[in-house]
Amino acid sequence: MANVTVIGAQWGDEGKGKLVDWLSNRADVVVRFQGGHNAGHTLVVGNQVYKLSLLPSGVVQGKLSIIGNGVVVDPWHLIGEIETLRGQGVPIDPGMLVLADNACLILPIHRDLDQAREAAATNKIGTTGRGIGPAYEDKVGRRAIRVADLADREALEAKIDRLLAHHAPLRRGLGLPEADPATLLAELLAMAPQILPYAQPAWLLLGEQVKAGKRVLFEGAQGALLDVDHGTYPYVTSSNTVAGQAAAGSGLGPKGPGYVLGIVKAYTTRVGEGPFPTELFDEVGKHLGVVGREVGTVTGRSRRCGWFDAALVRQSVALNGIAGIALTKLDVLDGLPSLKICTGYRLDGQDIGYLPAGLKAQAALTPVYEEMEGWSGTTQGARTWKDLPASAVKYVRRIEELIGAPVALLSTSPERDDTILMRDPFQD
Repeated sequence: MANVTVIGAQWGDEGKGKLVDWLSNRADVVVRFQGGHNAGHTLVVGNQVYKLSLLPSGVVQGKLSIIGNGVVVDPWHLIGEIETLRGQGVPIDPGMLVLADNACLILPIHRDLDQAREAAATNKIGTTGRGIGPAYEDKVGRRAIRVADLADREALEAKIDRLLAHHAPLRRGLGLPEADPATLLAELLAMAPQILPYAQPAWLLLGEQVKAGKRVLFEGAQGALLDVDHGTYPYVTSSNTVAGQAAAGSGLGPKGPGYVLGIVKAYTTRVGEGPFPTELFDEVGKHLGVVGREVGTVTGRSRRCGWFDAALVRQSVALNGIAGIALTKLDVLDGLPSLKICTGYRLDGQDIGYLPAGLKAQAALTPVYEEMEGWSGTTQGARTWKDLPASAVKYVRRIEELIGAPVALLSTSPERDDTILMRDPFQD
């Protein structure tokens, strides 16, 4: 049986949480491999709603859950999220949650820097202000504090001094007060006993699990179009969100990711700034936002909404090696008399089938649409293919044709069991 990597194939918020939770029933281990607590997953299990930002979704299922080295970790947020889940009756202990000892930490100075930069910027990126970008900067700059450093006070003191020497001029330039090394050291040492019990070489444990024949589910955060290399730069996140990062961000190796499942909404949304060729500002756009409850789990910001962009998803399919997609929120389109799908773009009189890298070119794109008949029946809660209206089936089939990937799963509501399975990724 293959391992499975789940990634968002648009700009995030595609409903990965529900699908990862659903797939966790078939997995033995669930791994987060990139990002930080700037991404949110909402899981609905019966009458209980769980909102996760940093913890892998497998914790709700009681599965071995690993926060990999590719994740930047706010340790205080992690402690708070663990306590929140425990308060909801989810037992979490070091026997089922593992934190990579070589993962880098998000510190208060990163959050300060993130928020001050965004406030001062003329052209805002639209970050969550949680310090993820500055933490990745320090990681790449080889001055980050890692989880393992919390166990070595002497090394920690030296690293704090080096880190703050870099941050001091940045803080002065933004009008922030000087950071006190003694205060930061005391905060880290006070927190360390709550974090270190979870720390171990995650790559080693994961390799042992695979050798033992365990099935691994890699859980991506954000979406492929927010990838720092392949997304709509600079309006992207600060990590690689594509499926290939599952190998580097977990330490399992290039064969580890296995079957890549791309999560795709039946329309398109985006949070924050950046290009969005199919964005709608009319009543249909309002309908998608209201019926789809398009509000960010982490930020509380309203999401921008638009028609399904097949050109963008086709690009994600290629970049991620997507073998199949999980199509979500089809029910949000119920009742719309007609639907549009973007099949490509027109740029300077030429037709192109991909999103160009240049900002000027992105802003000049005109979407090319194909119109289809909507349906008056409901798809909400459908659990078999025959339960869908004929026009809904045609819409799904046309999406498959345009993006070059089959629909493996179809989600018809936030409920875990309202899912139509066409093929099981773990059996593919």
